Amino acid sequence: MVRLFLFGRIMYQTTVLLLSKTTIKMEEQEINLSTKSKTLREKAGSFVTSPFFIIEVIVISSFLMLWLGGPGFIIGLAIALITLWAIKWDWAYFGLGDIKWISSIIPSLGYTLMIILLNDILLEPWVEIITQKAVDLSSFSSLHNNITRLLFVLTLTWIVAGFGEEFFYRGYIMNRIAHLLGNNNKAWIIATILSSLVFGIVHAYQGISGMITTGVVGLILALAFYKNKNNLWVGILTHGIYDTYGLTMIYLGNERIVKDTMIEIYHTIIL
Repeated sequence: MVRLFLFGRIMYQTTVLLLSKTTIKMEEQEINLSTKSKTLREKAGSFVTSPFFIIEVIVISSFLMLWLGGPGFIIGLAIALITLWAIKWDWAYFGLGDIKWISSIIPSLGYTLMIILLNDILLEPWVEIITQKAVDLSSFSSLHNNITRLLFVLTLTWIVAGFGEEFFYRGYIMNRIAHLLGNNNKAWIIATILSSLVFGIVHAYQGISGMITTGVVGLILALAFYKNKNNLWVGILTHGIYDTYGLTMIYLGNERIVKDTMIEIYHTIIL
């Protein structure tokens, strides 16, 4: 009787083991079949959203932007757009799930005023005093009293800087770093700082003062995305409005009027 019981137990365990192995094999076959049936787009989507690929893109594109400037940014933006295609135009992956233009205007104006107050009026004059280097805006000198050139550059700025830079620096780099680090408050703070550093460094063509102050602008834009994680439009509108203000001041020849006034005030306070 005992032998019969032991034999039955062994047979039961053997059956369970065989069934489990069979189930595993069936699952493996299903996985293989599903893998084989994946389209090129689906395979690309799996690849471009893998942590390894994302880290490589962030690191390599940062070096390319520092080395090549604009072309490096275009390469990074192109990869981000390919990612968007590969994940079947899932705009929410970049913080653009819903179109919220109207509800984004008021906070965008608030962040624009914050940039002008904290960066342009308070910080930038001090940076120029300390570094003894003015922010280099010579690449925009052709805008002076040239309305045709201004309108062309403004259009390009809203597309490339307003949308493109926010899409890549905040929607991709900042967003992906935060998710790779755990998608918690600490992760978002780290992502905010790192993306702002990259944003400042790649503006090296504006000189040391330009890198520092652009990094601060990037920090405020990153703060806008941190506070509105599912609405990148706040950052896009803020970026576009602020650049419109700056380029218009260059067109009018008044790009330094506020800054120089503040520098004089600071010198008076110091002396």
